[in-house]
Amino acid sequence: MKTIDELIADGVAGKRVFVRADLNVPLDGTTITDDGRIRAVAPTIAKLAAAGARVIVASHLGRPKGSPDPAFSLAPAAKRLGEILEAEVAFATDTVGESARATVEALADGKVAVIENLRFNAGETAKDDAERGAFADELASLADLYVGDGFGAVHRKHASVFDLPARLPHAAGDLIATEVGVLKKLTEDVKRPYVVVLGGAKVSDKLGVIDHLLEKADRILVGGGMAYTFLKAQGHEVGISLLQEDQIPVVLEYLERAESKGVEFVLPVDVLVSADFPDLKTKAPANPATVAADAIPADQEGLDIGPRTRELYAAKLADAATVFWNGPMGVFEHPDYAGGTAAVAQGLLDSSAFTVVGGGDSAAAVRILGFDENAFGHISTGGGASLEYLEGKTLPGLAALED
Repeated sequence: MKTIDELIADGVAGKRVFVRADLNVPLDGTTITDDGRIRAVAPTIAKLAAAGARVIVASHLGRPKGSPDPAFSLAPAAKRLGEILEAEVAFATDTVGESARATVEALADGKVAVIENLRFNAGETAKDDAERGAFADELASLADLYVGDGFGAVHRKHASVFDLPARLPHAAGDLIATEVGVLKKLTEDVKRPYVVVLGGAKVSDKLGVIDHLLEKADRILVGGGMAYTFLKAQGHEVGISLLQEDQIPVVLEYLERAESKGVEFVLPVDVLVSADFPDLKTKAPANPATVAADAIPADQEGLDIGPRTRELYAAKLADAATVFWNGPMGVFEHPDYAGGTAAVAQGLLDSSAFTVVGGGDSAAAVRILGFDENAFGHISTGGGASLEYLEGKTLPGLAALED
């Protein structure tokens, strides 16, 4: 795929460059609680602006229903982008309407604008090719060139990700180039031992990647809500913990495959439990109890891995040469259940491995818990995209950028 440097070498001064970014940041009202994705794409935007391009930045945010919803406005993200760039960033209050056209028309060379949430238009996510294509045509009319740099969305067959690059000369931004380069290190000529740490709420979200990694990894460590389905599959009581009972047959098959292939599959040996899910707003003390993973009381919920599991997982990471981590070990947003996730993050830092934090909640946790982002090998901006890449799937947004 063509690089942004090659695009700039061909000349972008005075041209309208549509940058499909990923500004899908978490919001508390209008306050951004984690600006990592904005900071990740800012260098690409700055590079184009410095070359004299008229930069039109577009993204989705959240899951609006195909029509404007103030709760999902990109206005806070546009404001934060301007602060990071230390430059004025114009903002259009629609996607392809009067405001967008006027805003783009007013752009001078080297200036930047953000248009409103792409998902305010139903055509962005339409399953129908014609509807999606019609929206892509409207977006294409705003620009002369296209740069794909929203890695967090490349696994979606959406108008701005898949259809628009076919309508304009296109290139991959620096962020996408970096993400793909890192993921290749996890799939091609991997340095071993290769350890994968998987967490998060639902085991069903990770089945595809587990299936693929059973052929690649040397060791898989499991935590978070998904661990309780594995523990249940082994015949243990899990109380009122998160459980996907319908996935137990698949989980059992994976455990058997791991054993037959010599892949070390490591589950929690102790967990923190409580009868009440923690109040994440007030962060009120939860006073959790620690129990063995095979002795969870029937009226209790597992909410984090316990101290013995944290030590075990640190030991399993110590000799790694490559580590991929996706998903927190517990409800890290509450201080009483953040210890497991913090222990895994520290385990990555203490190892001499090439470490990749696979986006989503894991990336947010690293920042929220106060770790130095630069101390990790790479922190991905796309959790779902990273997982699908590791599953060996063709990602529509990457395929669309191929020449």
